Amino acid sequence: MRLSRRLILKSAGTLPLLAGSFGLPLLGVRAWAQTVPAAPRPAEVPPVLFVHGNGDYAALWITTLWRMESNGVPRERMLAINFTDPLARTDDKVEQANRSSTEDQRRELGEAVKELQRRTGASRVALVGNSRGGYSIRNHVKNGGREDVSHAVLCSVPNHGIYDWDENPGNEFNGRGPFLRGLNDGENEVVPGTAFLTLRSDGYDKYAQPDGRFVGKPGTPTGVTSDGPALNGATNLVLGAIDHRETAFHPRAFREIYKFIAGKEPSRIEIVPEAEVKLSGLVTGTPGGVQTNRPVSGASVEIYRVLPDTGERIGGPVHASQTGADGRWGPARVDPSWYLEIVLASAGSVTTHFYRSPFPRSSDVVHLRAARPLGPADAGAGAVIIMSRPRGYFGLPRDVVLLDGKEPPDVKPGVPTDSASTLRLPAAEAGRSVVALFNQERIVVRAWPASESRIAIAELSY
Repeated sequence: MRLSRRLILKSAGTLPLLAGSFGLPLLGVRAWAQTVPAAPRPAEVPPVLFVHGNGDYAALWITTLWRMESNGVPRERMLAINFTDPLARTDDKVEQANRSSTEDQRRELGEAVKELQRRTGASRVALVGNSRGGYSIRNHVKNGGREDVSHAVLCSVPNHGIYDWDENPGNEFNGRGPFLRGLNDGENEVVPGTAFLTLRSDGYDKYAQPDGRFVGKPGTPTGVTSDGPALNGATNLVLGAIDHRETAFHPRAFREIYKFIAGKEPSRIEIVPEAEVKLSGLVTGTPGGVQTNRPVSGASVEIYRVLPDTGERIGGPVHASQTGADGRWGPARVDPSWYLEIVLASAGSVTTHFYRSPFPRSSDVVHLRAARPLGPADAGAGAVIIMSRPRGYFGLPRDVVLLDGKEPPDVKPGVPTDSASTLRLPAAEAGRSVVALFNQERIVVRAWPASESRIAIAELSY
C-alpha cells in the first residue's frame, strides 16, 4: 500500500486489547496528506463522540473518558454511543436478528452526532472510533456528515478489510466487497475538510494479519497486512507492539487521540481521582446468544465493598437497585479507593459477580451484561472464574498474566488474541479467594458455587 504521507512512531520497548468477534463469519477535490490542526484555544476544542466496535458498548471508553476529564475536557462535552445491535451481519444486505447493517450504524451515529451538537451548541464534533466503529465514522463523514465532523480518529479500523477475497463479497469486513470499495474509492481515501488520524499496531493486531488463521483459514493469505488500517490522505501512526483494542484504549493511544483533537500534548496521562464517585449504567442482553445493547428490565444490581486481598465483602450492599424499561441501574455512590463486587441478577441468566478495581472517577457508562451461560465445558466444575480484559487482549510473553498463580493455559502466545481466560475449580474449593493479575492490576475474586448458577468475573479496567 502506497501512502501519500506516512508518519511512523515506534514504541520504545514492550508495552503492557473488539469484545465481539468479526463475522467471517472520501474524496472530492485533490489528494493531500493531512497534519494535526493548529493548536486551538480551549473554547475551540470540539466536543468528542466515542464510537465502539463490533459487539461492544460504550463502557469500553470509560478510561479514555476519565483521562479526557483529567485533562480538563468537561464531561458534558463528551458522549459514548451504544449501538442498539453492535454485531455486524454476515452479509451486509441480508437481515439477521439482533445484528446491524452498515446503514443501521451510519444512521444511529448520525443521530448521536446531532444529540451531541444539541447538548453543546457546537457546529462540529470530533469522532473517535475503534475497529468497526471507524466504519460508521467514515460512512457518516463521506455520505453527508462532513460539515459536522472536525476530526476523525480511527483506531485499528480494518480500513482495507480483515481479508480481501472473492468469497463472502457481502461481508462488510471484506476489502473486496462493495462497502469498503465504496469507502476507499479514489486516490485520496479521506474526505477533505475533516482531519483524519489512523492509529495501528506494529504487527500485533489480529485483524491486520497476512495469514488467515485469525479468520478461520490458516495458511490462506488474507491479502491484507499490518498497514491495512492506514489511509491515503490521513495522518497514519504506528504505535508499536500493542494489540487490536489497545490502539484505542491504551495510554499511548490516548496521548495521540488527545493531541490530534486538542492540538497540544495532554498535561497528564494518569487519571485524577474525584473525592466522591457516582456510578450508573445500562444492563444489556444477549438474546439467542447475540451481544446487543438492548436494555434488560427487571434486573437487580447490588454493589458491595470488598477487601482487596481476599475479595470478602465488608458489610452489606452499598447500593441496590432494579432496572426499569430503560435498563438503567444506579446511581451508586462509592469511595474512589474501594474495591467492588457488582452482582447482576436477571431472569434467564446466570448470576454474575463482577469484581472491579477502584473506580477513580464517576461514570454513567458502567454497563453490565450477564456472563455467558454455564455450558458443557463447565460440567462438574464447583466454581467458574473468568478473568476478562475488555480494553485489550492478553499478550504472552508480552504481559504478566496470572490467574490463581499460574499463566492461563487457554491464553495463546504470540499475536494477542484472547481477552478472557477461564478457571474451573472443584466443588471442594468453591468459596475460596482467587487472584487475577495482569501487569500492575490485581483483582481478587471469590469462587461462587456453580451449582447455584453463578459465575465470578475479575474484570480488568486497564
